[in-house]
Amino acid sequence: MSDPLTNQNSAPPPMSGHPVELTLRLAGERLDKALCDAMPQLSRMQWQRLIQDGLVTMNGRSLTKPSLRVNGGERLVAILPELQPTDLLPEEIPLDVRYEDDDMIVINKPADMVVHPGTGHYSGTLANAVLHHCPDIEGVGGEMRPGIVHRLDKNTSGLIVIAKHDQALWHLQRQFKKRTVRKKYLALVEGQLQPPAALIDAAIGRDPTQRKKMAVIPPNSPHSPQARPAQTHYTTLANFEKFTYVECDLHTGRTHQIRVHLAYIGYPVVGDTIYGRRKRKFNLHRHFLHAAELTLKRPSDDVELTFSSELPSDLQAILDELQADKQ
Repeated sequence: MSDPLTNQNSAPPPMSGHPVELTLRLAGERLDKALCDAMPQLSRMQWQRLIQDGLVTMNGRSLTKPSLRVNGGERLVAILPELQPTDLLPEEIPLDVRYEDDDMIVINKPADMVVHPGTGHYSGTLANAVLHHCPDIEGVGGEMRPGIVHRLDKNTSGLIVIAKHDQALWHLQRQFKKRTVRKKYLALVEGQLQPPAALIDAAIGRDPTQRKKMAVIPPNSPHSPQARPAQTHYTTLANFEKFTYVECDLHTGRTHQIRVHLAYIGYPVVGDTIYGRRKRKFNLHRHFLHAAELTLKRPSDDVELTFSSELPSDLQAILDELQADKQ
């Protein structure tokens, strides 16, 4: 194999930050993926930005293409910018804590709560609430996401895990990356779902025509290089005249994955006005999707723990109504 990394000619720009020496272990992979493997506390997107900004060097030369293939064994230096102070403030917001130890907190997130600050949501987020509950978590993971390991959509209720310190964050992120974390969701979908159980294996990427949405991207599409593999296994729990109650096991964790996959096969999630029908049913002001079970290994001792969360009252009331109509 040739050594494409030595073909970079641009000198690194003068930048302030913290230099970190890394040795690449993966062979034949993209540079951004190999760096993510070497230092998983940064996401692949974060590594791509650092590469494109000229902050990853080898022998004093910048490597500016995330897609470069590596041989494995290369020793690189990455300049990690100093964390900037943020305006994230602790807020006294009640939390439904299902488990807590010195490493992590498992929280049952209500619907209508954003996980961390972003455009249009600068307060009232789960991150604000967690910072009040555990002040020492400030700075873990950096930016505006203290301890955030994974995310749930604003209108998806259910279980989410927060790391209390950097070592726990890296340990939990590694589990998600290796897909050893098991996540089960409960959903009500439009129509009589057929077949009753199946694996949806379809790559997901940014919708080429509506950039705020995600979509299934066909393998022969010109946009397929930007799509990422996604797998959702569903099992029918109950059938109703016009709806199906299902359990979904995520094999991957893509943005809006369950909602996109179920809409793709023709059975959108009830209440999902983005990927499903715009007209609301049951006077439900969010989509019927709940993160009901989470299985992971505790960072301190690798003991496997399973956490569960019952359906919130608004969703349970709909199931009760449908069940009553069957009788």
